[in-house]
Amino acid sequence: MLGRWGRAATRWRLPVVGVWIVLALVGGVVGGGVFDRTQTVDDLRKSAESVRAEDRVDQLDPEGETVVAVISGEDFYTPALVETATAVFNGLRQTPGIVDVSDAYTAGGLVSADGNSSVAVIEIDPKYSEERALELADQIVERLRAIDAPEVLIGGELLAERTFADQAVDDAVFGESIALVVLCAVLILFLGGVIAGLLPLLAALATIATALLALNVLAGSVAVSEFAVNVVTLLGLGLAVDYSLLVIARFRQERAATPDAPLEELLERTVAAAGRAVLVSGLAVAIALAGLAVFGTPVLAAMALGGLLAVLLATVAGLTFVPALIAIAHGRIPAPGTRTWVWRRPRAGGRGLLATLAAFSQRHRVPVALVSTVALIALTVPVTGLDVNNSDASALPERTQERQVAERLERDFPLAAVPVTVVIEAETNDPKIQDLMRYLWTQGGRDDVQLADPHPGVTVVEINPQGPSAGAKAQSIVRNVRDYGASVPVLVGGPAAELIDAKESTRSRLPLALLVIFVPTALLLFALTRSVLIPVKALVLNLLTLGATLGALVLVFPGALDITTPLLLFMFIFGLSMDYEVFLLARIKEEWDRTGDNDRAVLAGITASGPVVTAAAVSIGIVFLGFALGELVQVKQVGVGMAIAVFLDVTVVRGLLLPATMSLLGRWNWWPGVLTRETGRMV
Repeated sequence: MLGRWGRAATRWRLPVVGVWIVLALVGGVVGGGVFDRTQTVDDLRKSAESVRAEDRVDQLDPEGETVVAVISGEDFYTPALVETATAVFNGLRQTPGIVDVSDAYTAGGLVSADGNSSVAVIEIDPKYSEERALELADQIVERLRAIDAPEVLIGGELLAERTFADQAVDDAVFGESIALVVLCAVLILFLGGVIAGLLPLLAALATIATALLALNVLAGSVAVSEFAVNVVTLLGLGLAVDYSLLVIARFRQERAATPDAPLEELLERTVAAAGRAVLVSGLAVAIALAGLAVFGTPVLAAMALGGLLAVLLATVAGLTFVPALIAIAHGRIPAPGTRTWVWRRPRAGGRGLLATLAAFSQRHRVPVALVSTVALIALTVPVTGLDVNNSDASALPERTQERQVAERLERDFPLAAVPVTVVIEAETNDPKIQDLMRYLWTQGGRDDVQLADPHPGVTVVEINPQGPSAGAKAQSIVRNVRDYGASVPVLVGGPAAELIDAKESTRSRLPLALLVIFVPTALLLFALTRSVLIPVKALVLNLLTLGATLGALVLVFPGALDITTPLLLFMFIFGLSMDYEVFLLARIKEEWDRTGDNDRAVLAGITASGPVVTAAAVSIGIVFLGFALGELVQVKQVGVGMAIAVFLDVTVVRGLLLPATMSLLGRWNWWPGVLTRETGRMV
């Protein structure tokens, strides 16, 4: 069937290319609108206790978005400062849409211990939409700039979320631009010419533009996260280039084997062989991304949506657009060893990097397998110290005022921390909760526990953790209150509760996610290889890559990782590791079927497909390193982590462990039964 696709793509090359060009152009014009339609997506499901607590508090006492200002650099009582600050805050208090102003000049707000800085919080009408609130927030920012102080830093969650979204888009554009320039040079060098080198980039650009077009269409009915755009760019660029390289390399091999064969026949054989690897690889990556949706959180579901679109379109492009492009430009795709302006001398016919590593590991299979495994496990050890946290303003670049405000509040105004909120479904004087109320007072100092405004039938207690809003102390308070066992319904919310809920949600759903990923992936590899042991070994090798990558990332980024980073890395690493596994195994299986000699098949398969895997790894490594240059900490962590994973996977895992373990297992790799030339059917 896939072979017929190759023949059809050759015969109908111009219409196929025309359709993709139209989609790319429309996507470039219309799809770009998705950047203005992205939304901030919730990190937790609505059923999480912290979310229910927040909803209950909002139901009792709706609170609007806030703008927070830190005024500093001069003594609090400086006459000019007092005069201008008082005028500004009194004016803001009279502004339509502002429901509350809390400042140290007109309303007894917080002042730092040294008297050189103070905090102001301006609350916007909760009935305002996010767009309208941002418009008013910009007006508030402009008014606050009139305060005569050396430094007026302005932030708050509303402005931080907008800056976060804008920076995510900027990082995506910057990373893609850097990656495209470097990729262009690498692909021209690898493929031997400008036209040949541009083919994978054309496929990648068409994939990304079409995926963005699809996202823009979906944005009308579902929430599209800014991170979905990042995922589309990362995977669309990386996978489209990978699949293009695989198809082009196989075409060159088929043409070299039968140079006089008709073009349709060459591309039929090319797509029949390479297309199967592209299809299986695409399915494997899609399965890994689908595992994100199992966790049930809106933000991960949004990322999974973007990733699935990118994988689907990269796979379709690899099976249709790339063969059609080859049919048009096949005369400009030089064979390896051809003298071109890029290759000034015929390329040596020696082994590539992976083939060299594979030959070495086969000769020393036992020590290579042991040393490689021990090294990866040792690199995994730092994972035991892994700490995670929810994204907040600290993930923004240091130059942003929103981050500076958050850091200044934590350092100089501990009372400004977001409290642990306890919602008790009973009156304050209800005898049923008196023991609970006394217990709550033990969770903080005399001034740390406060009763919120009374509401009929409900008591709301706020506990200041005296430290970071989601720090260890705050988390301890949340766990203590939840474990108390009150006789009435109690909900605990706040940033610390949200982090605990996120961790618990991940732990509880991880087994199901692993099942959803491992079982279909193992079945796919079984269908490809007709082996039971090879899928099991592939899963183990992927886990070694993941563990070593996370361990290295803990060393590179001391402190807490964003809670979504390990999950994203798991799905990306698993998917891309399967990508390279399939590229190699598909060719090894061909050689095994042809020769029946396990060691020869492993070496010949890696020798034939190794250059493509190496080029693909270099290409996608460039893509991820481009995004590692971004300024958002979360994006940087994913970019660095994936670059580390690609390096480890292609060298240590695929170059050393894969051939070493396959040589150790011998014909048992192909159990439960493959006809061989020497022994007949294995049992």
